[in-house]
Amino acid sequence: MKHGLLLLLAVLVCVGLAGCYATPVKPPTGWVYSQFKAPLSADLQGVKVDPNAKMGSAKVEAYLGIVATGDCSAAAAAKDGGIANITHADYEYFNVLGLYQKFTVTVYGN
Repeated sequence: MKHGLLLLLAVLVCVGLAGCYATPVKPPTGWVYSQFKAPLSADLQGVKVDPNAKMGSAKVEAYLGIVATGDCSAAAAAKDGGIANITHADYEYFNVLGLYQKFTVTVYGN
């Protein structure tokens, strides 16, 4: 019984840590807790930050490393902010023990 419980826990941890997201900038993740923001694009040459730019976001949430739901596409984020022309995009990642994870894309533009 004890070995079965440890095996189940190990599988859940591995599944939770196996989340797959590809971004140009990926800060290190903690095993217990992670929360960070970074640019979604590594090519920031010529990007000007407009303090009056519109902002929209979209997210995906995962539970127990088993079920994930949502739409974190740039199109969904642009629709959320009423943006027709995206000038810059960031992402945020949040994780607690692989039990709850959230990946958010935020776009800026006009």
